[in-house]
Amino acid sequence: MNNKMAETPINKSPNSLRGWILFILAMAFIIFVYRCTIGIQLISGNSMNPTIQDRNAVLISKLFFNPDKGDIVIARDPHGYNIIKRVIAVSNDTVSIKDGITYVNGKALVEPYTSGTSEDLEEIKVPENRYFIAGDNRTLGESLDSRDPSVGMIPKENLIGEVLVSLLPSKIL
Repeated sequence: MNNKMAETPINKSPNSLRGWILFILAMAFIIFVYRCTIGIQLISGNSMNPTIQDRNAVLISKLFFNPDKGDIVIARDPHGYNIIKRVIAVSNDTVSIKDGITYVNGKALVEPYTSGTSEDLEEIKVPENRYFIAGDNRTLGESLDSRDPSVGMIPKENLIGEVLVSLLPSKIL
C-alpha cells in the first residue's frame, strides 16, 4: 500500500504568467473605456420630467460629443454638482422666454417634451464656447439651469457628456 499522497503540480509556467498579464491589461482597458469614453449616471431629481424621471439611469458618451440644440447633456454647474439638462442654445444664439414660450434667434421653439410654464426671460446672447441649458420641467423652482443667474450659461469645459439612452427604464432619447 502506497501512502504517498497524489500531488498536483503547481503551474508556474510562462503561459500562466502571460494569462495574468493579459487579464490585468484587459481589465485596465475596460476601466479606461468606462471612465473616459462612456459612463452611467443615476439621475436625482425631477428637473427633466417628463423625459427622464428621478432615479432613472442613463448611458452617457464622454468622448467625441459636440452638443447641439435639443441634445441632453450632463454638465457640472458652478456649485460643483453634476446636472442633466437639455441644450436650448449654443454660442452666439439669442434666447428669450415670453409667456412661457422659449425663443431662440427670434423663433419659437416647438418643445413637446416639456412640462410646466417657464417664467419670462429678457433676450440674452450666448457667449462663445458656452451653452444655454434648461430642464424639461419648466415649472418655477423645479430646474436649476441657465435661466437662473447663479448657474448662467455653461462653459464648454463643464460639459461631461451627452446622454445617449435611458437604461432604466429603457428609452431612446
